[in-house]
Amino acid sequence: MPRIGVTGHVRLAAGTAELVYAELTATLSAHDGPLHGVTCLADGADQLFAHAVAALGGTFEVVLPAADYRGVVDDRQAFDDLLGKAVRVDYLPYAESGPDAYFAASEELLRRVDQLVAVWDGAPSEVVSSTAHVVEAARALGLPVTVIWPAGARRS
Repeated sequence: MPRIGVTGHVRLAAGTAELVYAELTATLSAHDGPLHGVTCLADGADQLFAHAVAALGGTFEVVLPAADYRGVVDDRQAFDDLLGKAVRVDYLPYAESGPDAYFAASEELLRRVDQLVAVWDGAPSEVVSSTAHVVEAARALGLPVTVIWPAGARRS
């Protein structure tokens, strides 16, 4: 069973979530057999990925960066609903969310997967926890990376 991780932009402009979800679903449905996802369940791309995996009958696990992470997500109800559907939830040993905790969670995610889906506009970033840096780390590990950024998609 392929173990597919996700990284991606948190803030998506109006109308972009629908475009990303459609492309995630198409990309994930191309895999044969059971599907298992790994996500940090951040707002935006991560939660869309979890929804797509579940809609396709797959399972997913969650790597949370810090004990306070629920408090930093925008929609706690959506977060709680997805967290309740996870087959496994692990918290990293950080008390507070922040760039170091976020990147550590992404590194743990990369250790658990065979491939990565990146919902990414391709822009570089200086921020250590950015999608660009996670993609770079995945490629350095030799993981296959599928970049998704549909026509018309925008960050907010």
